[in-house]
Amino acid sequence: MTAESSRRVELPGGRRAGPHLPMGSGLLKVAERAGEIGASALQIFSDNPTAWRRRPEPPPEASAFRQRLAELDIGPLAIHAAYLVNLAGADDVLFERSVDVLRHELAHAPAFGARFINVHAGSHRGAGAEAGIARLVDGLSRALAESPDGPDAPLVVLENSSGGGDAIGVSVEQLAAVLETATARGLDGRIGFCLDTAHLWGAGYDIADPAVIDCVLAEFDRLLGLDRLAMIHLNDTSSGLGSRHDRHQNLGEGRIGPVGMAHLLRHPALDHVTFYLETPGMEEGFDAVNMARVGDLVAGRPLTPGPLPRPGTGPGAKPQARPTPQARPTPQTLGRAGSQAGP
Repeated sequence: MTAESSRRVELPGGRRAGPHLPMGSGLLKVAERAGEIGASALQIFSDNPTAWRRRPEPPPEASAFRQRLAELDIGPLAIHAAYLVNLAGADDVLFERSVDVLRHELAHAPAFGARFINVHAGSHRGAGAEAGIARLVDGLSRALAESPDGPDAPLVVLENSSGGGDAIGVSVEQLAAVLETATARGLDGRIGFCLDTAHLWGAGYDIADPAVIDCVLAEFDRLLGLDRLAMIHLNDTSSGLGSRHDRHQNLGEGRIGPVGMAHLLRHPALDHVTFYLETPGMEEGFDAVNMARVGDLVAGRPLTPGPLPRPGTGPGAKPQARPTPQARPTPQTLGRAGSQAGP
């Protein structure tokens, strides 16, 4: 066992977890930091996440970065596409730019050794969910047409939404509609799905309750198949249940809380899924804190305290009252929970 692997956060079933780390310090330092904090997976941006313009070539250190991740046994690597990408919108100029950015991510992913390209399902911008889904799948088809297929090809992973701003992918049923349309276009096998816990909560799924988590996963399995669930973004949230807002919080410091998070991390149906953290304060030491809390949640230990305690937050803080804008979903109503959540 290497020094790096001895520090690794232990998870059941061989599953893996890691943070989203910024690349400002350089790719190699990102790889080293992931190893230092016990990560077994990693998510990055391949370029500026808030700009359309992309580098013509991958960074010169991409090859060394890929090699170092292999040495540290960190993977799969996920690349989060630029935030500007919206493949579901009706604006032709923005749509074409979005296709180009996704095409660029797919072309450059092998240089980083990335297995997943994570992209938000997008917003129909008032055109309606059906039109947005058709537009999204058209954009995926165009981007993937120029990307080689095969067992080592990067998988485009579509992420659910909390529901604000005419978003699609708000409910498991909407994700299933995306899959149905994509399958008709021959894309099954080239796309997967990501469930973001903060987004599920914002969409109205009360995943603080382990029973609701079981229902969500059962519904996902029935409508899409759990084999198509590639990633979980493990984030707590400060948003209200069903608020359609998306405000990420450190693990155990938000409204979902440790019980729901622990149930997801231990769930017997998720051994094939990689967990990625998109929690705040990564450059302030919370990357290590949240990775440690992953291990704490799995082991049932008290949560590791943060380096910058804030009044009213953190392990041991008095829990905030959770709003109840709707009844907790049952297996019969679960598929409608996200679409019923109010603004």
